[in-house]
Amino acid sequence: MPRPQRCPGTAATALRVARACAWLALFGCTAAGAVTLAEKAKESGCVNKPMLIAGETYRCATESGAFSYFNVPGGNGERRSTKAPTPAGFPRVDPATQKGRDDVRRKVLTDELAAEEKLLAESRVLYADGAPAPLPEERADAEKYRARIARLRQTVAVHEKNIEALKKELAAVK
Repeated sequence: MPRPQRCPGTAATALRVARACAWLALFGCTAAGAVTLAEKAKESGCVNKPMLIAGETYRCATESGAFSYFNVPGGNGERRSTKAPTPAGFPRVDPATQKGRDDVRRKVLTDELAAEEKLLAESRVLYADGAPAPLPEERADAEKYRARIARLRQTVAVHEKNIEALKKELAAVK
């Protein structure tokens, strides 16, 4: 009787990966033999972009559909850790102009917040805590009434999310 295949991602797979990583760290990865992530991915037969799993360990899919795990010491070097310098001819904004722009932005956000709070208050009145008075055409059709309540609930939720986002934006303005 054939053995059932294990599903990738099981605890046994994680244990094998951890053991392999430990062996690679102890014996297989020296600075003299340093390779790039792209070289290691090609060597491992990756058919997609390797994904960082933990530390210096990467995972990618191979042609057979199996996953290949490998370590790349300093492999996260493909990511930029420092900001790129500003080009020499790049236009700069003086602090007074930037402060004016920030003030205008703050004013616009404050106005939008006030309008959104007003709309939320109106929506809550119409929603009436989920029990608004049924309209004449809804008295005979309960489904219409439930649909209107759902629309009102959604409107209240949208206004609440908008207010939350505007407050977050206002907090970020310098």
